This record gives sequence, structure tokens and C-alpha cells, in this order.
Amino acid sequence: MEYWEKRVEEALSKLETLKLLRSLRPIHLPNQNENSPSNLHQKFHFFDGPRKWDRASVEVSISETTFQKWLNDLPSSGDDNDVILENGNASDEAQQSEKLRKLIVFSGNDYLGLSSHPTVINASSKAALDYGMGPRGSALICGYTSYHRLLESSLADLKKKEDCLLCPTGFSANMAFMTAVANVGMLIAGGKPSNNDRVAIFSDALNHASIIDGIRLAERQGNVVAFVYRHCDMLHLDTLLSNCPMKKRVVVTDSLFSMDGDFAPMTELAKLRKKHGFLLVIDDAHATFVCGKSGGGAAEEFNCESDVDICIGTLSKAAGCHGGFIACSKKWKLLIQSRGRSFIFSTSSPLPVIAAAHAAVVVAKKETWRRIAVQKRVQEFRELTGIPVESHIISIVVGSEDKALQASRHLLQLGFHISAIRPPTVPPNSCRLRVTLSAVHTTDDLRNLINALSQCFNFKETEVFSTNSYSKL
Repeated sequence: MEYWEKRVEEALSKLETLKLLRSLRPIHLPNQNENSPSNLHQKFHFFDGPRKWDRASVEVSISETTFQKWLNDLPSSGDDNDVILENGNASDEAQQSEKLRKLIVFSGNDYLGLSSHPTVINASSKAALDYGMGPRGSALICGYTSYHRLLESSLADLKKKEDCLLCPTGFSANMAFMTAVANVGMLIAGGKPSNNDRVAIFSDALNHASIIDGIRLAERQGNVVAFVYRHCDMLHLDTLLSNCPMKKRVVVTDSLFSMDGDFAPMTELAKLRKKHGFLLVIDDAHATFVCGKSGGGAAEEFNCESDVDICIGTLSKAAGCHGGFIACSKKWKLLIQSRGRSFIFSTSSPLPVIAAAHAAVVVAKKETWRRIAVQKRVQEFRELTGIPVESHIISIVVGSEDKALQASRHLLQLGFHISAIRPPTVPPNSCRLRVTLSAVHTTDDLRNLINALSQCFNFKETEVFSTNSYSKL
């Protein structure tokens, strides 16, 4: 938006005057393997359908000790498997005495199954062999390499934005953006801004904890006023915006809500943006790579990419890797890298992780069958249950903690890994099972899961969140 571009320019000018602008200067690491070509030029391999290695992303094993503790809801510090390991290696005697149970995972976020993709694995292992782990320091010191820059460029291209800033996690990306926004008013005012010169941030009631914590931190700086609008309620948001005297306005929302499985009303948000001139920010963590023809996320899915000003995302969901990013304009990037504390004071991501993430971006874009497979699983779930789910995240609300735990234990006994979601993740008496669908789940996997779920719930009487629940303008 033109208004915000001017404000950011003013803030950057003030930072330059104060000599507080920070620069990213990619370094080139020496290749320790003289016979190995650079990762920048390696050849990636793609596949036209599922292969045997894909199952590794949805099949896991747990020890009998872990199984029994989970079944009885007993606390664990994670040492359940110590009996199996001796000096870092599995003991034959322990393995024989400690039976392992196989589970099908319907609770993970690896929606495309890329964590086990050989191209992603090879990119990571090659980077480790050629360059070591790194990263030697924070991005502003010496932890930003030509490979980090390559990943940023590929993500900017995916999101159709001018540039991109990598962060260690999606959580830190939201924190960095919010603290940078809080600095705009202060920099322009040359100190604490007046009430009407502060930034007004409008946040969906069910936004992710990283957005909420980022806003709280920004509020503590005294430069931000937060307004919470009812979940996906555009009438409520329109009213709040109409009654707000502050000109610097930001609307931030998850694009696909992680605990409810419903999409933000992207088209309606775009209309409000044109009406009120706010900066539209989305956290696209659960839609990136999964939604849209090329995997561009919710904005591409709903054909409103040009209406989204800032797109925050993660590489720990459908990319099957780790890390966060902020896709934005070059001016916004310069501001965030200069004032986003969680970015400035965090060590940069290790090079093997960056190499794997870049490979995942390329594979996700090329192997379109994975997105098609996810949507097919969603359609099959809808047809088999009669529940009008709209996304690969299916939130089955059961109410009490006891009901959710009982259902989770029942599914565990039948070989399914689905955890009960309880407070503080969700409000009291809205405990649920969060079922996630993957490109590498088969139709038989889904049929078996639905048969197991039907032993716990009557689908006709079960509350499941859907995209039809929000209020339009």
C-alpha cells in the first residue's frame, strides 16, 4: 500500500541517519570436498508419483514402554527408550525384549511427505559433507551465505514478492515482523508517538501464538494498540476499522488456522484492504506448498496475491524441513532485518538445513501430484464421512479432556498416531482430535482411519470447523 510504503521509507531514512541500518552480505564457504560440485548447481531428481520412501513420512514406531505410558496417559520426560540404547547403539537383547509398535501418523504437518524425499535428503547430506554444519554466527555477522540467499530468492519467487528474509523459525519470523512494525511510529516521531500516531494492529481471535506473542511484545514498547476481531468475522473487523482514528493500520491473520482447519476469508479481506487501506499480513504456515497451482499458498489459491503485503511462513510444515521466512518488499526486508530483534539476535540456520529447504521448495513446485493427492484425500474424507471439510487439517471437537484422551487412546490401540489437543492450545471444553492428511496417505489408510473414528464418534453429531463459519460483508 502506498501509505505504508511512505511510512517505511521515512523509518528507513531515520535509521540511516542514526546509522542503524543493518546489511546482509552473503559469504561463500570453501568446499571441503574438491571432487564435489557446488550445491548451487546440483541436479535435482523429481518423481511423477509416490515411491516406497514416501511412507517414511507417515509411518513411525514406538516402544512398548512408550505405548503403555501413552495408553495410560502417564507423564514422560522422553526417556522411555533408554532401555533400547546402549552406548548410542541399539542393543540386540534390548530390542528383543522391547517390542516396537508401528503407527500411521495422522497428526503431523509434513503435508507433502517431503521430509523423506531423496532429493531433500541428498541436498542436506551433500551440504554437510561439502561445507560442514555452520552457521558460524547470526545472519548479520557471518551466518548468511550464498545458499541462504538462494533460498530467499526461491521463496520470494514462490510468493510473488520482491524479496524474502529467512528467520530461524516461523515463530521468530512473526516476532521479528511485529517488533519491526512497532518501530515505525517511534522512528517517524523521533520518540514515543502520540496516541493517534501509533500503529493499530487488528488480529483474528484464533491467530497462532507466535502472532499473539509478537503483538504483546510490540504493545509493551508502547507504539502499538491491538484490536482483536471475532474469528473470521469481517463485519466485526469492518466496524473496528471504521471506528479507529489511527492511520497506520495492520490486519494480521492466519491464512489456514492450524487448530480449526478453516481458511481466512481471503477475498473478503482483500475487499476490506481496498476500502480501509491497511497493511494485510498473513501467516501462511499451513497453506504454503499445499494450496495454489504452484504451491504459492492461500493467496494463490484465492487469487489475491497482489492484495497480500506481507506473507510470513515456515519451512517446518509442508516443506518437511525447518525454518521461517518473511516474503515482502525490499524496503520492508531492510526494516525488519534492522529492527526485528528475534531475527537480529538469533543464530542463522545451519547450511544443511538451508540446502534441504531449498531442495524442498523446488520439489514441491515441480511435483504437482503431491498437492493433487492432498486434495483427493480431503475429498475422500468428505465423501466417506459426510462432513464438509475444506482443508487437509480436520478438527474434530469432542469437548472435555477425558473424551479427547479416550478417543486418542482408542486410535492408538488401532495403530493411529493422533494426539488429543487440550488447553492451553485450545480453550477449555473445546478439546479435539486434530487429524491431518498427507499426500502419501493412501485411500486404504483413510478408510481404516475413518472406520476407527466411527467407533469413537457419530459423524452426523460431531462438530467440525469449516470455511462456512465466518461472517461476510
